Amino acid sequence: MENSGRKTALTIAGSDSSGGAGIQADIKTMLANGVYAMSAVTALTAQNTCGVTGIMEVAPEFLTQQMEAVFTDIYPDAVKIGMVASAEQICAIAGVLRKYQAKNVVLDPVMISTGGDRLMAVDALAVMERELFPMAALITPNIPETEVICRRKIADTAAMERAAAEMGEKYGCAVLLKGGHAAGGADDVLWQPKKPEGVIRWYAGRRIDNPNTHGTGCTLSSAIASNLAKGLPLDAAVAQAKEYLSGAIAAMLKLGKGSGPLDHGYKLNE
Repeated sequence: MENSGRKTALTIAGSDSSGGAGIQADIKTMLANGVYAMSAVTALTAQNTCGVTGIMEVAPEFLTQQMEAVFTDIYPDAVKIGMVASAEQICAIAGVLRKYQAKNVVLDPVMISTGGDRLMAVDALAVMERELFPMAALITPNIPETEVICRRKIADTAAMERAAAEMGEKYGCAVLLKGGHAAGGADDVLWQPKKPEGVIRWYAGRRIDNPNTHGTGCTLSSAIASNLAKGLPLDAAVAQAKEYLSGAIAAMLKLGKGSGPLDHGYKLNE
């Protein structure tokens, strides 16, 4: 059967039993942004808006099987990588992505959940930097994650620009450094490796008075991957993804007792 022409995206991430982040948020976001979503689950988590109470990792061999099943049948136009629990999983993912020459890889280096729970083994970051960062079209760290990667504090916009450029030059990929953790703002900076030097672009974000931000990072990276799958250039893919994310936050969905989920389907109610 011939491909219908529908663009496709694969999310490689952990499952969120409350539906606000991880695989569930990714699939909702991809559907809302007009692409067909597929998934390879890295871990099952028992979590809700108040926190994570359990994590069950998927064996690297089975993670490979999931990815192989997708790539050999419905080749994805983009790949989003979220929570990866171990170095062994990272190596498995890298092996499959290399084998099938995956394109439009968007990597969200998830280390800590919104509620403060560690989601990645301490020794896995170095492996991720070595194996996955150079394969990515874009990485999307927030400020705390960038501070871990760059091993220094990020105190202002100038430091954000320097850190984005440093990571991009080191790993040969574009970097979207998210400023949502900065006091008083939600501006993100994009560094792209264009000749003869990298290009910086800022994306202004409006601070929305809504405490329910569970899954924002997952949502943004999945929206960017969806836009890349549809053929948008990176600048436009990021701009449209931020607009979608702002709408999902501004919809003011209120569920749960803690930091609640976004309204990924807010456009359906317009």
